[in-house]
Amino acid sequence: METKSTNFLKLLKEKKYSLIVSIIENELEEKDKTPGLLNLCGVSRMLGGKSPAAVKSAIQDFKNSCLKETVTEKLFDPLKNLINASVIHFDNEFRDNENELKKDFFDDIYFFYEKNKSFFETNKDLMYNFSKVIVRTSDTETIIKHYKKVFDLSSNIDALISSIFFRNYIFGWDQEEFLNNSKKISDLVAIHKNDVLEKIINSKNDKLNIAFISSDIRGKHSVVYFLKTIINFYDKKKYNIFIYNNNLKKDDTIKEFEDKVFNIYEIRSLKDIDVINKIRKDKIDIIIDLNGLTSDHRLTLFKNRVAPIQISWCGYPNTTGLSGMDYLIADRNLIKPDEEKYYSEKIIYLPEIWNCHYGYDSKREFNSAPSILKKFITFGSFNNFRKINDDVIEVWSEILKKVKNSKLMLKTSFPISTERFKEEFDKYGVLESVIILPFKKKFSNHLEIYKDIDIALDTFPYNGVTTSFEAIWMGVPVVTMKGHNLNSRCGESINKNANLSSLIGNDKKDYIKKAVNLALNEEELIKIRKNIYDNVSKTPLFDKKKFSDGFFSSLEKLYN
Repeated sequence: METKSTNFLKLLKEKKYSLIVSIIENELEEKDKTPGLLNLCGVSRMLGGKSPAAVKSAIQDFKNSCLKETVTEKLFDPLKNLINASVIHFDNEFRDNENELKKDFFDDIYFFYEKNKSFFETNKDLMYNFSKVIVRTSDTETIIKHYKKVFDLSSNIDALISSIFFRNYIFGWDQEEFLNNSKKISDLVAIHKNDVLEKIINSKNDKLNIAFISSDIRGKHSVVYFLKTIINFYDKKKYNIFIYNNNLKKDDTIKEFEDKVFNIYEIRSLKDIDVINKIRKDKIDIIIDLNGLTSDHRLTLFKNRVAPIQISWCGYPNTTGLSGMDYLIADRNLIKPDEEKYYSEKIIYLPEIWNCHYGYDSKREFNSAPSILKKFITFGSFNNFRKINDDVIEVWSEILKKVKNSKLMLKTSFPISTERFKEEFDKYGVLESVIILPFKKKFSNHLEIYKDIDIALDTFPYNGVTTSFEAIWMGVPVVTMKGHNLNSRCGESINKNANLSSLIGNDKKDYIKKAVNLALNEEELIKIRKNIYDNVSKTPLFDKKKFSDGFFSSLEKLYN
């Protein structure tokens, strides 16, 4: 077997993956297929190309390796590989098929977890890897507890960030407590010694050097539509715009931006210290982070300071808690003056709204209430399913009960099991009224679905942002609820700026009342939808030039 092992290692180095698979599958007796070789077979399939068939076969290889392994400590590699391959398969199924994805998709992994629980829960890397399954199958409370376990086990900063980030989705923390917990992140971010860093130097020229950093400048990501407003309407005589792209994929979005900005740099493949020195050499005056505590963040850059002024905006609607993040862009609907102390950043208040959507290429058409033809009301929410907590389900269920024969359309862009939602809606006796739509690859298909919705229902405490802009762009009114901090007041700010203040509920009871009253008043519903179609493009939600002027004016005042 030593000779065979040596040959396999040689083949692996030569990237002869299909040959490795063929030998293990066809030339070895079953008794000679050791756990290590079965794991190697699965790895070779994945390295040879992640086609759906290859991924499914690799999953079986990793599963067989785990079943055959008798030494617990040797389970790490096949278990880790089983998790990664299963997650890829789950996400592929989510994007390519219209079947609902269930929690039992990961039954094999949960089986190995229960069978080897002590091994899992004492292995920091395996537990962190297992997080990928947890976020696709579990409720938010369980996710938070899991990440806390990982952090207690490993002091992994990303586990701490995730445990704090997911708090945005549920009730239970007030903003002061959220700030105090977020500050713990700052204490763990690495600091580099000054002697290995370039000095920060202001540009000292006629133009301000303003930079944006994000991992989300791609495809139809929501951040793109807000950044496009900035990129398309600024004065090139006064500002140089830099983009530091923390994403390896270079798609049409980045190519579109290349013609509109001074320079774009790919930084995903660079170490933090190299990015810090690169940005400092570019003499950036103001840098704006579009990630916050979301995945693929680069918080180390800001803790080590890459520009004289560092700002958080758009991608993450809450405090980062990070020392070094100087400012947070908001508006006066989101943060009250006496609440500024609950954010680690100083607050920049934009004149009307903190965000302005670029709109879509498709021509807007007036679409009267679909209930006129269907003879029943259709509510809808296309928010990330993470935002649909138990309180939201209870409120929406009450609305469905009060509006006879009504339906509720739900759709998410993040691959997640729908079992928990179905169980909760079933508990309230309204499951038959809930329609869970499949993911749509084409964005135009996604927007078209709004034509089947009479009224959009916002989530709370984590409001929808892009989904509310989308709905209103398509002429669909959004019922939202007042909140207690930035991320729970986004809907309030959007509706106030869209002249839809009448659809802002004071609390759960009032939210239900406003949704039900609008659903039962056909004349009022048609009137509001017509008003949205006629006037919303002239409101701060979509007045791109006015927003861009105000945005850059605020930055210039800050710099001066």
